[in-house]
Amino acid sequence: MNEKRKINRKARELKQEKQANRVIAWIAVILVALGILTIIIASNS
Repeated sequence: MNEKRKINRKARELKQEKQANRVIAWIAVILVALGILTIIIASNS
């Protein structure tokens, strides 16, 4: 039972880490897009 719990915990940690990396990647993409949009708007003014 203890081994099963350890395996489940490890799997859950890996899943959470994968989700966190995905969130960080999306935040980076959004920030880059906003930066580009800001540059475009500022150059048109």
